[in-house]
Amino acid sequence: MDTANSYTRTAIGLHWLVAVAIVGTFGLGLYMHELPFSPDKLKLYAWHKWAGVSIFLLVLLRLVWRLTHRPPAPPAPMPAWQRRAAEGAHWLLYLLMLAVPLSGWLMSSAKGVPTVWFGVLPLPDLLAKDKALGELLETVHKTFNFTMAGLVLVHAGAALKHHLINRDDVLARMLPMLKKP
Repeated sequence: MDTANSYTRTAIGLHWLVAVAIVGTFGLGLYMHELPFSPDKLKLYAWHKWAGVSIFLLVLLRLVWRLTHRPPAPPAPMPAWQRRAAEGAHWLLYLLMLAVPLSGWLMSSAKGVPTVWFGVLPLPDLLAKDKALGELLETVHKTFNFTMAGLVLVHAGAALKHHLINRDDVLARMLPMLKKP
């Protein structure tokens, strides 16, 4: 593996672990939202919160890793505007990966519903109970989620474009099992 032009195994592992967790948690959020009130729905909400807290912690770890381990440079022929767009999109993804779970925690606090990580560790409420604020934060949480979903699709589309059209190693650096073009 060309270490100057590759991500570390830790960076790759964290990338895919967080990606799979986000997709699964997003899907769970879409599914559980429409369910009628029941013990099963409450259980799914608890799991969704556990996943959100776990994702938040994994993203913090991922950020520390990213800040202490320089990512590979973009391919040399990439235009400057694409480099800036890619860097901006990555930092916006990091921001949203933190803002989504934090907005969910704030929403739960404002709605007066405690967050208990894995049913064992109660997390402090970040806000006092306030129904109107809880409803506003629910809208913020949904907006952040759908914004992140759109940005993830753009991110994946850009990686596929690099692999299939540009024929460079951008995707292969995050999926080492791919044959480099």
